[in-house]
Amino acid sequence: MKIGDGLGASSLLAANTAGKAQPKRVMGIDFPHVVGLAAGLDKNADYVDALSSMGFGFIEVGTLTPRPQPGNPKPRMFRLKSEQAIINRLGFNNKGIEHACGNIAKLRNRGVLGINIGKNFDTAVEHANQDYIYCLRQAYQLADYITVNISSPNTPGLRSLQFGDEFNSLLDELKEEQARLQAEHKIYTPIAVKLAPDMSEEQIASCCESLLSREFDGVIATNTTLDRSLVATSPHAAEAGGLSGGPLSEKSCEVLKCIKAEVGERMPIIGVGGIMSADHAQQRLAAGADLLQIYTGFIYQGPALIEEILTAISEDS
Repeated sequence: MKIGDGLGASSLLAANTAGKAQPKRVMGIDFPHVVGLAAGLDKNADYVDALSSMGFGFIEVGTLTPRPQPGNPKPRMFRLKSEQAIINRLGFNNKGIEHACGNIAKLRNRGVLGINIGKNFDTAVEHANQDYIYCLRQAYQLADYITVNISSPNTPGLRSLQFGDEFNSLLDELKEEQARLQAEHKIYTPIAVKLAPDMSEEQIASCCESLLSREFDGVIATNTTLDRSLVATSPHAAEAGGLSGGPLSEKSCEVLKCIKAEVGERMPIIGVGGIMSADHAQQRLAAGADLLQIYTGFIYQGPALIEEILTAISEDS
């Protein structure tokens, strides 16, 4: 699917979703409904207007880095059609956060917008905090919320930032800068942290403890997985990168449940990863998600998936 294809039909779908939408306040933000677009599709905020017409409750752009970078060599995306999955090793290909912020500043009716930030591939892990702080400063006044991506499997060393002293150091610097920016600009922009699905329960508990103790605004569960056990027979199974779509659904939901058990009502959770149907969406909400994001399900099914999810939710309420 190309962005812009079938916008007339998408506008009708958007109108239909509006009738089923149930607004929800999360992280101090009023979302028109709970189904959003995950980061990764509109990396540079080039298509926010078109995507907004398709009925999403919110859109997350990025991942964005301080400097433009081409990402990993092509081919770097593979469809596993029979499994309703995608493997990608894009590697944070983007035009840099200043380009995206320039696009966002020109938007008129953008709706709720999240900005997902990361580090450049050639920034050493020990200097990663500098990249995140730079991006936070650039995005702070333009975003409704900011997502810190430390869980992509496609940037060497990135996932190590989820653990131990490196994790806590990054969290501390982000909160300090958030407080400084709040004082400077007189606005509070929430920060959520996106975690990987390939962690043990002990690692998840440790992450949650660190996030809660520093009063982060939200957690996103989950990014793509390195696990290939459910796609072992696919001709693309050996391709490097993160797996998304149907095979990720159960694993991502289990991580969400673990996070919910740790954070309870103290921190909102955005559920993402393998939401391919209304049933998947309802499972995430039942597991404790406050908001939902789709990506691979949108690639395979288009905007109709949004209406399908919202219809099911409205019939349950």
